[in-house]
Amino acid sequence: SDNTNHEECCSQGHSSASTIATIKAALSADQDIDSSAIEIRMLGAVVLLEGYITNAADREKAISLAAMIVGHENVQDRMLSRFPIQ
Repeated sequence: SDNTNHEECCSQGHSSASTIATIKAALSADQDIDSSAIEIRMLGAVVLLEGYITNAADREKAISLAAMIVGHENVQDRMLSRFPIQ
């Protein structure tokens, strides 16, 4: 059927968008992390966490939240540290 063809050709795009939305929602919902400068992209099945974090705890928390959704082996950390000047 036409529906099957649509699923085959477009499932990756739909699942990537929903995965990104789910991870963004999880980061936004967590009060302990400043995720305002974190970008989330997909490369195939791998989630790329990019952008900036202000402390090491935010890095661990972002990786952990993404890993709960896609599995730890599918999370690539490309975030850069940008610590506030004292």
